[in-house]
Amino acid sequence: MTTVDAKLSSLLMVSLVSGIRVGVQLPEVEREVRWPEYVAMAQAAEAVGFDSMWAGDHLIYRDAGQPERGPWEAWTLLSALASVTTTIELGPLVACLGFHPPAVIAKMAASVDEVSNGRLILGVGAGWNQPEFTAFDIPFDRRGARFEEAFKIVQTLTSGERCTFLGDFNQVHDAVLLPTPLRSIPLMIGSIGERVLRASLPKVQWWNTWFDWYANNADDFNVLNQRISKIATEVGRDDKTLLRSACLLVVTESSAGERPVPTDYHAATLGNVRQQIIELRDAGADEVILVSDPINEWSIRTLAEVLR
Repeated sequence: MTTVDAKLSSLLMVSLVSGIRVGVQLPEVEREVRWPEYVAMAQAAEAVGFDSMWAGDHLIYRDAGQPERGPWEAWTLLSALASVTTTIELGPLVACLGFHPPAVIAKMAASVDEVSNGRLILGVGAGWNQPEFTAFDIPFDRRGARFEEAFKIVQTLTSGERCTFLGDFNQVHDAVLLPTPLRSIPLMIGSIGERVLRASLPKVQWWNTWFDWYANNADDFNVLNQRISKIATEVGRDDKTLLRSACLLVVTESSAGERPVPTDYHAATLGNVRQQIIELRDAGADEVILVSDPINEWSIRTLAEVLR
């Protein structure tokens, strides 16, 4: 049994659903949430037995037909959440490697891992929301190439190695994380893009899919999961060592309407969410991250009740 397998096995023994980890996403821009409510939600998620909690990494949303909305800065929020919890794992879902110099992202990740006493899972991605790149003066072009460079730097530093890297977008000269991080920080890639997957799958511990990417159902997840295994094998990764997580949209209060459900698939409900998690487990998921409508303390506690 590998170290990853042993850690996963120990966590599964106390999970809400047998044989699979269950996490929860915290609010981003579904509504305006202030710090005291984040504390209440995080501590509730830990108290009722969720394995992980996640914060989105975005700067602003400007969608046609909707008022502009902005979340709190993800890394500051994660560090604060780490300080008010003790056991639940946490991470960005997922950190855009274009938002900061990659060596600085590694430094921030090490700091959050220190504050949390080794509970960070560093989710990473290339970013997709062009208006926030433009608004905050961040280059949006050649995101695949930029991700490849940034990922190499982040992965090298968070594994405890020094890094010198001279690329087209990043030049790092003998960078090192000091104080020395607690451990090699586990990485998760949140993407279905071929280039990003080929760059990251040889090194990450986790792969994650958003619910839109597999239409929120286990059959489509199984198809996507097989594609991920194929790419992992092609880049030299033993696909059996790659952990898989799936976000699952679940409506816990039908009148909330914080996250409209697309017409081409169905959200889970309180009545069937446990069965859907089991089906995702059987299709190869090692963790399901619940994205609730609404996301609040009541829904977090209610979901835990129906899963037991």
